[in-house]
Amino acid sequence: MTNRQELIVKNVDNNKQMILDAERWLWAHPQTGYTEWEANGYLTEKFEALGYTLVQAGNIPGFYTDIDTGKPGPKLCIMGELDALDIANHPESVNGMTHCCGHHGQVAALLGIAAALKEPGALDGLCGSIRLMAVPAEEMIQLAFREDLRKQGVIGYMGGKVEFMSRGYFDDVDIAMMVHGGAAGPDEAFDFGCGAGNNGCMAKTIKFKGKSSHAGGAPHLGINAQYAAMLGLQAVNDLRETFQEKDTIRFHPIMMGVNVAVNIIPDEMKIESYVRGKTIEAIKRENKKVNRALTGAALAMGAGVELCDRPGYSPEIHDVKFMQLVEKCCGDLVGADRVRFDYGRWSTGSSDFGDITCVMPGVQFNACGASGTGHGIDYYITDPNRLCVNSAKAQLFVTDALLSNDAAAAKEIIDQYEPQYPSIKAYFEAINDLILDKDAVKYDENGNATVDFQNI
Repeated sequence: MTNRQELIVKNVDNNKQMILDAERWLWAHPQTGYTEWEANGYLTEKFEALGYTLVQAGNIPGFYTDIDTGKPGPKLCIMGELDALDIANHPESVNGMTHCCGHHGQVAALLGIAAALKEPGALDGLCGSIRLMAVPAEEMIQLAFREDLRKQGVIGYMGGKVEFMSRGYFDDVDIAMMVHGGAAGPDEAFDFGCGAGNNGCMAKTIKFKGKSSHAGGAPHLGINAQYAAMLGLQAVNDLRETFQEKDTIRFHPIMMGVNVAVNIIPDEMKIESYVRGKTIEAIKRENKKVNRALTGAALAMGAGVELCDRPGYSPEIHDVKFMQLVEKCCGDLVGADRVRFDYGRWSTGSSDFGDITCVMPGVQFNACGASGTGHGIDYYITDPNRLCVNSAKAQLFVTDALLSNDAAAAKEIIDQYEPQYPSIKAYFEAINDLILDKDAVKYDENGNATVDFQNI
C-alpha cells in the first residue's frame, strides 16, 4: 500500500464501529422502494452529525451531499441504496420486508466513507468534488404502487436512480461508482468481483379483464380472466425458443391473484413482469412478441387485456478502463489473488445503475461478506467487515486514484468514454419511447374485435 492508502485504511478503521452499528440498525428497519423513510431519517441524522449539509429529495426518501476538495476538477458520485425487498418468509422479516439483497450494507459503507472523508488529511492531494448519494427504490417491485405514485405526480419513473436523474441530481456528475454486496462464506477465495455489465429491463403490468358469474350455476355467462391470463403466459412460454441467446432475454411473470370468492368466475387477473435483455433494441423487439401473445390469449377467450409498459432499467455497461482501475485498487487493499474481475461476464439481472452508465462512465462492483441466496430466505450478512468496512476502504482507494494527480485518471476515463446517449436529455427521450398504455382488444356490439398491442 502507498502512504495515502494506509491513511485511508486508518481513517475508515477509526469509524469502523459506526459502520457496523449502521449495518445492524438498517437490517432491523427494512422498507421497500419509495417508502424508506426510517433509513432516510437514520442516515440523515448521522450525516448531519458529521457536519454535512444534505439536499433531500423531499417527497421521496433519499438525499445527496457534495464534498468540495477546493481545487477544480471532475465530480465523482458514490452511491448507496436504501430499499429492501418484500419477502415475508425470511426468518428475520420485519413487516414482511427484509434486506436480503444487502442494500443496507451499501449505505452503511457510504456512511463510513462520509465519516472517513472528515478525518484529517482525507482530501489532501485531491481535486474536483465528491457527491455522496443515498438513493431509494433500486428493486423494481410493487409496480402498481409505483404507478400510483406516478399518477399522483410524486415520481416520474419507477427506479430511484432514474428518478434522481430526472430531478437533475446527476446533471453535474461526470463519473459514478457503487458497490453491491455479494454472497460469500468465510472460506471464499475472493473479496471483490465485477463483470462486464447487466441486462436492462422493461417493467410490465398486465390486466386481463373478463366477466363475473356464478362459477357452478352459470359459468357460461362469464368470461374467466384467470384462464385468459394462464393462456397468455403459456403463449409467452411457447415463444421462449424464439428468443436468441445473444440477447439474454428474460420474462418472469407473477400473477397477483383475484379479488373474488371461489364460486365466482374471476373478472380480473393482474400480472406483473419484466422483459429483460442485453440491449434496449432487443427488449423492444421481444416485448412486441410478448404483447402479441398476451393479446391473442385474451382474444381467444373473449376477454380484454390492458397492457402497461414502463421504462425499467437500461443495460448496465461498465467502462473497461474504469474497471481496470477499480480492479487494481481492490487488489491493493486485499491482494490481487482475492479479486475476480471478469471482463467477459454478463449478468441477466438488472439495476438502475445501468441508466447511469448510459450517460457517463461507471462501475458497480461486488464486495463479498454475505451468505445464502440473494433475494432468498437464507440471505444474511455474515461478515460485515468484508462487505461494509472493506467496501468503504476500496471505494476510497478508487476515489483517491481518480482524483489525485490533478484527477488525471478520472479525466482520461471521462474523455475516452463513449456513452450510449449524448446527453441526459437524449437518454430520457429514448426511454420515454418505451411507454405503452393500451386496451389491446376492443369488441363492438356484435362481438367483432379490434386488436392493437404495439407502441407505434
